[in-house]
Amino acid sequence: MAETKAFIVTGSSTGVGAATALLLAQRGAGVAINYSKSVAEAEETAQACTRAGGSAIVVRADVAKDEDCKKLVEAAVAKWGRVDGLVNNAGTTKFAPMRDLAALSADDFQRIYAVNVIAAYQMIRACEPKLREARGAVVNVSSIAGTMGIGSSVAYACSKGALNTMTLALARALGPDIRVNAVLPGFTETRWLKLGLGPSYDRAREAYRAQSALADTMVPDEVAESVVTLLFAKKITGQLLTVDAGRGIGVS
Repeated sequence: MAETKAFIVTGSSTGVGAATALLLAQRGAGVAINYSKSVAEAEETAQACTRAGGSAIVVRADVAKDEDCKKLVEAAVAKWGRVDGLVNNAGTTKFAPMRDLAALSADDFQRIYAVNVIAAYQMIRACEPKLREARGAVVNVSSIAGTMGIGSSVAYACSKGALNTMTLALARALGPDIRVNAVLPGFTETRWLKLGLGPSYDRAREAYRAQSALADTMVPDEVAESVVTLLFAKKITGQLLTVDAGRGIGVS
């Protein structure tokens, strides 16, 4: 009988993180569901993972804090004795017009980098020994904002660019034992984005569709499929996989 694989998915109470956890559970895996605020939704996601044939634990952790990253990994190891993969999905932003430089402060940049970049590094560092044992994988959930300079704010775009660079650097540094890749989604229809864009959401979604080769946006399950593929793709590392319905190439 095959051993149960175990994965940590940060920011996995809702959205892409929850969808990723569920796909892993459907493979029979154990999944550590991480949340910082949404305990009820985290519990619902864990229950869905159990119904899907996997196992799950729920761990509250602010991944911007190194001690919480260590706590999250310790909880997974206590439950399953191993960590086969890490998905750095937790993220934050401040919605601010690109042209309005006064809309962002140094504190905004530091908060966004703390979650989008430093937290991912801390999680990888905390998982490193167990990932080496398992010859496991990391997938960072980035964004096309990091390569195109678009998105919710300049600080967000910059943070995702930094996450992309870290993906490449750590793919070299941690190989051959650990593979490190990133998924770069475009406009993904989540509650988080809808709340952030507010009344502009529908207009932004239609504009994105008009500018993409496939005339569409993404939903969480579609992004999660790419994340899970990279977790199990044994010969792929150091790659930035764009999942954007052709927004980067545009329309003719």
